[in-house]
Amino acid sequence: MTNSTLKYGVIGYGYWGPNLVRAFNQASGSKVIAVADRLTSNLAKAASLYPSIATHEDTAAIIGDPAIDVVAIATPISTHFELAKAALLAGKHVVVEKPLCASAEEAARLVDLAAKMNRQILVDHTFVYTGAVQKIRSIVDNGDLGKVLYYDSTRINLGLYQRDASVIWDLVVHDLSILMRLVPTKPDAISAISVDSLGIGVPAIAYVTVFYPGNTIAHIHASWLAPVKIRRVLIGGKKSMIVYDDLDPSEKLRIYDKGVELAPDPAREYQLKVEYRVGDMRAPQIPSQEALAVMAQHANTCFTENTPPLTSGEVGLKIVRMLELADRSARENGRVLRVESW
Repeated sequence: MTNSTLKYGVIGYGYWGPNLVRAFNQASGSKVIAVADRLTSNLAKAASLYPSIATHEDTAAIIGDPAIDVVAIATPISTHFELAKAALLAGKHVVVEKPLCASAEEAARLVDLAAKMNRQILVDHTFVYTGAVQKIRSIVDNGDLGKVLYYDSTRINLGLYQRDASVIWDLVVHDLSILMRLVPTKPDAISAISVDSLGIGVPAIAYVTVFYPGNTIAHIHASWLAPVKIRRVLIGGKKSMIVYDDLDPSEKLRIYDKGVELAPDPAREYQLKVEYRVGDMRAPQIPSQEALAVMAQHANTCFTENTPPLTSGEVGLKIVRMLELADRSARENGRVLRVESW
């Protein structure tokens, strides 16, 4: 891009679109110049907050605008492919609300098209850009956690039901994106159970298990039918253990010097050779900057330099493949499915 300031057009100003408009307007090096939405009431909200932004009911007005460098898409999953495809063909970089597409076949086509057009795709897996997840990644990288043994997540709340996405595609997707940062190796297999509790054709409760090489395992409990909101992850390593509570205002991360070790004593050959280690707990300081602001700044850097983002189209494709396998496993009553493509 030759422009010093990237000009964004945002498609969708319902639930997430307003957050994208705010983030890219506030980020250094970008400005939102147009918003499209099929509801005039949503456009009126955008116009009242940002009088200088052009508003359109037709998405073609944004995709076809030569002044726009980046198209950000915050619409239902079923619309992502066609909108992103049109934007890439128009020579735009693309930001897509998670997940990338409704199928791996569509996601793969977008990744191939982006490469052909020499443009970048950033999938807005916002949790990857939180200070807590960045801190956990640094703990993994510097060896303080040791080998990751397990990842156990509870991600539940009351609502929001989606028209075209189950709870797996709406909530489990967050943990899959975090796992991509912490355990980047290809999983061996995946299994899932989901329940359509209200009988409306949209599963609202799910239990997903991901199996990794070396006996590392991840388990994710997601639900739209809980009386309380919980966003808590337990991560066990050979050297220490982490509790990540995204809703804790002061101590989102707690690191425990606890674990189990095999006793090397030959005299205990016929006994259970396990020793328990109990040490201190610490709550490290983590960056307080809003994750969406971090994502927006990262997007601007990647688009300006035309380099792959942290949550690139390729990463988004891998996550969609896992979502598809989880869906298929759930339809087959939890059958363990091998992860073939990656």
